[in-house]
Amino acid sequence: MADRNDTHDTPVLEIEDLCVSYFTRAGEIPAVIDFSLSLMPGESVGLVGESGCGKSTVAMAIMRYLGGNGGIVDGTVRFKGQDMAALSAAELRALRGSQIAMVYQEPMAALNPALTIGTQLAEVPVTHADASADEAYDQAVEMLRDVELPDPERVMAAYPHQISGGQQQRVVIAMALLGRPALLLLDEPTTALDVTVEAGIVTLIAELSRKYGTALLYISHNLGLMLEVCDRIGVMYSGEMVESGDIDAIFEQPRHPYTLGLLGCVPLPHADKNERPLTAIPGQLPLPHERPQGCNFGPRCPSFEQGVCGIQSIAMEAVPSDGGAPHTVRCARWQVVEPVCALPEGDYRPPSAFGETVLEVDGMQKYYTVRDTSLRAFVTGKTVRYVKANEDLSFKAREGETVAIVGESGCGKSTVARVLMGLETATSGAVRFQDSDVGGLLAHDRSPAQLGALQMIFQNPNETLNPSLTIGAQIGRVIRKFGIERDTSRVRSRVQKLLEMVKLPSEFASRKPRQLSGGQKQRVAIARAFAGNPAAVIADEPISALDVSVAAAVTELIMDIQRDHKTTLLFISHDLSAVRYLADRVVVMYLGRVMEQGTTDEVFSPPYHPYTEALLSAVPIADTTVEKRRIVLEGVLPSSLNPPKGCPFSTRCQRRLGAICDNEPPPVQFHADKHAIACHIPMDELQDVEPVITVKVRLAS
Repeated sequence: MADRNDTHDTPVLEIEDLCVSYFTRAGEIPAVIDFSLSLMPGESVGLVGESGCGKSTVAMAIMRYLGGNGGIVDGTVRFKGQDMAALSAAELRALRGSQIAMVYQEPMAALNPALTIGTQLAEVPVTHADASADEAYDQAVEMLRDVELPDPERVMAAYPHQISGGQQQRVVIAMALLGRPALLLLDEPTTALDVTVEAGIVTLIAELSRKYGTALLYISHNLGLMLEVCDRIGVMYSGEMVESGDIDAIFEQPRHPYTLGLLGCVPLPHADKNERPLTAIPGQLPLPHERPQGCNFGPRCPSFEQGVCGIQSIAMEAVPSDGGAPHTVRCARWQVVEPVCALPEGDYRPPSAFGETVLEVDGMQKYYTVRDTSLRAFVTGKTVRYVKANEDLSFKAREGETVAIVGESGCGKSTVARVLMGLETATSGAVRFQDSDVGGLLAHDRSPAQLGALQMIFQNPNETLNPSLTIGAQIGRVIRKFGIERDTSRVRSRVQKLLEMVKLPSEFASRKPRQLSGGQKQRVAIARAFAGNPAAVIADEPISALDVSVAAAVTELIMDIQRDHKTTLLFISHDLSAVRYLADRVVVMYLGRVMEQGTTDEVFSPPYHPYTEALLSAVPIADTTVEKRRIVLEGVLPSSLNPPKGCPFSTRCQRRLGAICDNEPPPVQFHADKHAIACHIPMDELQDVEPVITVKVRLAS
């Protein structure tokens, strides 16, 4: 966080009454209305809200990069006192990338795949600082060291596809910081990253902000991240700022119903899926040209009152506070909105009863053959090497149970899913599903009954829905494929029931995927996965790319269907808040091996494996009553081609014992009957570790 005692008095950024519109054949579309914000040197401010609320449009307006059909129709944007509207095209080009820089959500959108990293980084000081080629190279290498990339000279020579996603994001951050910007805009900079990488990157950005005095404007729907990195926060809805203030004010005393709704959608580590189910915000964000009269949030608001909220547009009002940044809210009835201690809660649901074991993975290994044609390989005789994606993997899942597999990218989670689905075969070991060993069977060798009994929900439904076919045709194809129904009228009837099950209107059967929102497409993917009456469903990061409100709805939907059908759910994720909320049992993987497994309560409380401890520390939590111990992992995940000789986590372990960890595989120790930890540290020492996450008692207001 920024130093709140910063002596600079001149704002880096001042936005006053900003209105941004896009002009189409249908007329003017107001995207942002009456938006105001100021940002001081070294300060960090966050903008949160659902997709389509105008957050990214604000960032593009600051950069004056709104495309050919967009423009600022009212208000001002001043950078260091300069009106951005008065700058020429040449002056804007000089500012972009130097004084004002931006980090995008998808690093490959900012990196040219045809150029080396070094060429792209050196371009910044050459263009904006008139540096020589040698000076630019040296500055780029130094900045790569600043963003803690190992072996920066190698990275400089690499192409974007030759480095990991986390490394690509660090390169983009390095590129943004090379011009020593006064203002850095970060648009969902960590959404696609592992929590450990995210923790390292946000810490890094904060350190570099302090080092260079850079002001930060974060754009995100991750409320936990905003709590950790921002001094102030602004909540946007349908193009308007609806609430703003200090972090503590927004999280502890929110006054807008939309802010309360967002907070009620977030799964917290201490929440219980049965005692306090998540409550999604009803309805959808209105399109800019379909905004209601009066309060834009009115149709979705539990506190709406027609004679008060639905008459005219509502201005921002000041909320009395004890100091700090002004707390303002755009709500006609904010005085009657309850504080955060009265977050909306879902109805209690009795815990599910688990049946017999449906899936059992026993000693599974999955190796990939890599042929080395180098001269050194021929000399040593090692022309064939193996990528050990999964090594001695064992776990079970019962009927109606949710088992989560967690770990960083590259730990082997997705490889497990591919073997289970028949896209790969296991190298050795057993994979028993419904009493049949399917580990050696590819999908085309499995019976229709076996295929239909094990289905998958993918992270991105856009990649799995055919854009040319209607939703009804795609779900109907699954029903026919697995022999559930053959008659056309019965297939159509079942499609309607499946759409009703995922709470979508029946007319969606005739729509194409492009006509649906991201959350609606994910509901279609869920309906399709359950169309074959599966006994088990693998959900691979099904909510990580969704807004918190949509994610809450999808989460509860999956759980409702699971309860009704007693489906076994294998939940693959790196979001431990969602895992803590959803899962009954947790399997923690690292470099293809199981480091720890047990019930959710066991895994989230000491004793921990040191890797689990680090994962828990990295989870952003949207609750000011939660305190965490800070553990930032150093280094990167080792290569599966050449894993460490002893404990696979030894190269990054914050509690490494010494040579025994480097040279000997760790024994599996049991704390409870089935709580297993693979570690050299004695169990009594692991039991003495302080909890990573503790919850303070919230005082009634």
